[in-house]
Amino acid sequence: MTSGATATVSLKPGLTLYLIRHGETDWNREARYQGQRDIPLNETGRAQARRHGEILRSLMPSIAEFDFVSSPLERTVETMRIIRAAAGLDPEGFRLVPDLSELSYGHWEGELAAELPAKDPEGVAGKAADPYGWRPHGGESYRDLEVRTSNWLRGLSKNTIAVSHGGVSRVARGALLGIDRHIVPFLEVPQDKILKLADGRMQWI
Repeated sequence: MTSGATATVSLKPGLTLYLIRHGETDWNREARYQGQRDIPLNETGRAQARRHGEILRSLMPSIAEFDFVSSPLERTVETMRIIRAAAGLDPEGFRLVPDLSELSYGHWEGELAAELPAKDPEGVAGKAADPYGWRPHGGESYRDLEVRTSNWLRGLSKNTIAVSHGGVSRVARGALLGIDRHIVPFLEVPQDKILKLADGRMQWI
């Protein structure tokens, strides 16, 4: 754990969660805020998803009975279908979970990060002053996102493979591992690795 915060959620004993960020999109490459906009994967993102599926296939049969769930957004659904196909599973054999949707960026969605200091200096200053608690107009803060992500984590009752988003991965680690909330918004979320969470520890695969 990191000083400055405490774990607020714990997985049930013996449970394993594989948390996967969707593959790359063109908006990721451009550093454009996506939030809850529906943006498809690009070819790099599809290759990343296939890589995840091949890794999960190597863990068979132990993961065959896992619960597979996804955010309902297009880029996560596409990632999950590719993962399951590459793992030799029915591409449609998963559930959609709205609580796994990305942080809503409200009026920032569709904007290039590089252009926001000129377009919305007040918002940029507010986010810099309180990265965890700042909320864009019509959107959510990381604090808001942690509430709904934690509700989902508390309800897990079986081993799970979830495809979600960068924000969800960050707040899940904050809640489960007690990471200082001031740094949660800046945690690394690679799109070419799988995050394994179990027994109060994390591992990138």
